[in-house]
Amino acid sequence: MQKIFDVHMHFPRNWENPDEDPAPMVDRLVETAVSAGITKACMLTGGRFGPSYERGLEIVQQYPEVLIPVAVIDPEDIGPDDVQELFDMGYRGLKLIGVARPYDTPDYMPTYAKAQDLGMPILFHLGVIGGGLDYSITHPRRDAQAAQAYERMMAMADRMPVRDVSADRMSPLHLDTIANRFPRLKIIGAHLGNQGNFEYTASVARWRHNVSFDMSGGVTIERHAMDRGLIGREIGVEKLIWGSDCAMEEIGRHIERFNTMYDQLELDDDQRHRLWWANAAEIYGLETPTLAAE
Repeated sequence: MQKIFDVHMHFPRNWENPDEDPAPMVDRLVETAVSAGITKACMLTGGRFGPSYERGLEIVQQYPEVLIPVAVIDPEDIGPDDVQELFDMGYRGLKLIGVARPYDTPDYMPTYAKAQDLGMPILFHLGVIGGGLDYSITHPRRDAQAAQAYERMMAMADRMPVRDVSADRMSPLHLDTIANRFPRLKIIGAHLGNQGNFEYTASVARWRHNVSFDMSGGVTIERHAMDRGLIGREIGVEKLIWGSDCAMEEIGRHIERFNTMYDQLELDDDQRHRLWWANAAEIYGLETPTLAAE
C-alpha cells in the first residue's frame, strides 16, 4: 500500500470557541488522516494562534508514529536562540506565514541560518492567504452554505486582530534569495506558489536544488497544476510534495483527486511514490536520498 507524507497539516482549532481543549480535535484529525491513508504528517503548531508551543507539543507527541512537530514562527520575534530552543523541545521543522517584511529580509537570515545548522526544513506560505470562502468556486448569493460561512466570518471579524499581511512579502522569488544564501537549508514553498506565481515557482524549482513545493491549496490550484503542466513537465516530480491543508473531513477526497490527477498524467509507480512519500521523507530525514549511478 502506498505511503503518504502530508507536509501541510494545521493544528486544529475551533475558531468560534478558541478556548476549547484542542486535544480531542487532534485525536479526530489523526484518526481521520490515518483512515484516509496518511502515514506521516507535519503538524503545524503554535505561533500566533492556537496553543502554546509547550502545550501543542505535548499533544502532538501523543502520536509519535504519525505526527512530526513543526513550529509556526514569526521571524520578527523568533531568532536563532529561539529556534535552538524549539529544536531542543522536540520541533523538527518551521513554518512561516503572514510576515511583516519580505521573507528574504536580511534581519530574518540568522533565523534561517540556525534552521540550516539544525537540519530543520522550513515551510513558507506563498501568495495570498486563504479565507473562509473560496470565491473562485462559490458565492454567498447562490449557495446557502457559503452564506452561512460568510455570516460566521462577519460575526467573528470584530473578535480577530487586524491582519497586517501582504502576498507581496510571500513570493516564491524570495525563496530564490534564501536558497542561494543557504544551500543546505531544506526549503518548501506552499501551494505551488499560489495563483499569479506559478511561473516564478517553476523557475525557482528549476534551478535551486534545495527548494521544493507542496501542492496543497484546493481544486483551483489543482486545476492550474493540470492545465499548466506543472506536475512533471514545468516542475520535475522530484521537486513536488503533497500536503492536505484542508478540513479533516476533506482529506480523503483530497487524496482521491490527486490519484485521479496522477492517473490522467499516466505517472508510473516510482513517480507516484516520490510525490506521495519519498520526496518529503527525504526532506525530513526518513529516507536517504540517492544519486544516479553511471
